[in-house]
Amino acid sequence: MSRTPAPRTQVIPARPTPSPPLKIGVIVGSVREGRFADTVARWFVAEMGRRDDMETHVIDLSEPALVDELKLTFERSAAPGDAPTLAERVGGLDGFVVVTPEYNHGYPAALKLAIDYVYQEWRAKPVGFVSYGGMAGGQRAVEQLRQVFAELHAVTLRDTVSFHMAWEQFDDEGRPHDTDGTAKAAAVLLDQLAWWGLTLREGRAVRPYDG
Repeated sequence: MSRTPAPRTQVIPARPTPSPPLKIGVIVGSVREGRFADTVARWFVAEMGRRDDMETHVIDLSEPALVDELKLTFERSAAPGDAPTLAERVGGLDGFVVVTPEYNHGYPAALKLAIDYVYQEWRAKPVGFVSYGGMAGGQRAVEQLRQVFAELHAVTLRDTVSFHMAWEQFDDEGRPHDTDGTAKAAAVLLDQLAWWGLTLREGRAVRPYDG
């Protein structure tokens, strides 16, 4: 006597819940008058704007509120008025991209001050770099910054975007002459930032980092 096999129940996999966009801080590390950082930062922020998995939050160290808060001293002070402190701004973000020049084979003093002014808020978060300068393209500044962020338990990304002889790489409208090459370099950096940003955000939610 044969039996009709019971019909198989089709299991439909659950659709993954979309993750909210990563909150990424773009830190403009130069405060010099007439700085080239504005050109580089504007271009990179525009590249980030092409993505829907990230929110851009610019932290410009030349902002009057930040200049007043930092006061070029290591002593902590309250942010002026109702402005959030630098630590509060960093703490609310999922990752960072530092836009930095190279000054005398190093990175700007104002950037070091801002990094040191914050501590725990950097931990277990990814940091990418967009650098510019002369022949070295700011890479010596980036290598020094990697050591600093390692001490703060941040994760620095392998690939960077760098502009060698930067003032020759952009037209009068602030657009790179090599639009395709720079866009691809930015995409590689942002893809890595998205992976690390999401992975570390989920990890901190499950198990707070106490390293």
